[in-house]
Amino acid sequence: MTDRVALKRATELPTEMTVEEALVFGTRLHRLGQLDQAEEVYRAVLAIAPEHPDALQFMGILRYARGHRPEAIALMQQSIALAPNAPGLHLNLGNMLLDSARVDEATEAYEHAAALGAPSAVLMNNLGVLRRHQQRLPEAEAAYRQSAQIDPEFIDAYNNLGNLLASQGQHEAALEQYCKALEMQPTSPATRRLAALALCILGRAEAAARIYREWLADEPNNPLPLHYLAACTGEGVPQRASDAYVEATFDAFAESFDAKLEQLTYRAPGLVAQAVADIASAASAGAQTTKFDMLDAGCGTGLCGPLLAPYAKRLVGVDLSAGMLAKAKLRGVYDELVKAELVADLRAQPSAFEVIVSADTLCYFGPLEEAAQAAFDALRANGHLVFTVEALRLAEPAADDADHSQPGYRLNHHGRYSHSRPYIDRTLLAAGFDAPTFANAILRREAGRSVEGLVVTARRPGAIALPALA
Repeated sequence: MTDRVALKRATELPTEMTVEEALVFGTRLHRLGQLDQAEEVYRAVLAIAPEHPDALQFMGILRYARGHRPEAIALMQQSIALAPNAPGLHLNLGNMLLDSARVDEATEAYEHAAALGAPSAVLMNNLGVLRRHQQRLPEAEAAYRQSAQIDPEFIDAYNNLGNLLASQGQHEAALEQYCKALEMQPTSPATRRLAALALCILGRAEAAARIYREWLADEPNNPLPLHYLAACTGEGVPQRASDAYVEATFDAFAESFDAKLEQLTYRAPGLVAQAVADIASAASAGAQTTKFDMLDAGCGTGLCGPLLAPYAKRLVGVDLSAGMLAKAKLRGVYDELVKAELVADLRAQPSAFEVIVSADTLCYFGPLEEAAQAAFDALRANGHLVFTVEALRLAEPAADDADHSQPGYRLNHHGRYSHSRPYIDRTLLAAGFDAPTFANAILRREAGRSVEGLVVTARRPGAIALPALA
């Protein structure tokens, strides 16, 4: 193709190049994260070559990354119509469809890709992800193993197979897969974390600590190994997960967060939403549904948002992760999204809300006193706080709870804190709330086990009417 592409703003290079040269340049910008410039290049190519399959594909991948899912899928389908025998196009379409929960269509795309020739390691790995999503676990395991056979150095296959085995409680077998991945990429952060976590579950804390120390020696400024090392050893345990840890964890997790939690049968958003529905029902007493000024504290990708929206006059989300907030914005249900640390944001908004919800956010706090007091102050009279935490079961309930001899929280090896019911109860009472209500719940399944939690609802009392002075 000899058409020339004019590039006026995306680059300072010569303003004309061939279509193929422009696509190479655009993909280079794309890989470097310069998405505005890459999109400009792709649009310039499509202006003169609207049926170029690669240009359509690259634009589709870029638009999908920017949250324009229907448009991106349509672009991929146009590309496939022009080049139906290119397995990579079907693979990329399948990835988009699976991430969009269009499972049947994703299945068709992956199977079409596999039928076009010898399956690649990437295809079989992604097919394994699909089969796990469908709960077809033996087929998922077979796909991951085939991926590793096709490319013995493809570590995603080993890590995903390890995760699948761990989800079934096969921790020794999972560790074997993680160790294979570590042999090939000994400095891979994901594999280091997975291997150390498996060792902790197996009771081999010293071996896990060695992995974290080696990771920390390689990356002394990385907050992840520092936090996990404290969780593993019990030494230098922070009062809460650092801002740097939270941002690093969830920015990296943002793209796959919803799909991952779906695999874990994540229930916290539904649990807090039901508690809010109960509050609204009690407040309305049979009349029109009561709506609240509401804060989603630690909103993440906004999984709670659509469930809370029917009860919200105004719905605000706050989170430390810019990546998560970008995903939450795409849901279109929040009136405002704020990047801030939770307690600082609450302190800055006295008496601003009627309901504050926090689904699986306080599990990144040890002591809850500051968060409880900040939430109390941010609520109006008769306002409600609803949150979930992972449950800490005390070995022996104290005969006299006022003794407080047992710790009320613990940092666990997976990096999250769990909290005891007596500790939460007295913390909320001390902050000024009425006696809270508790509901036992399973929050998710993780590493082959159910994660037990508590759904807590606490009310800030209304103003007390004082008798008139004589």
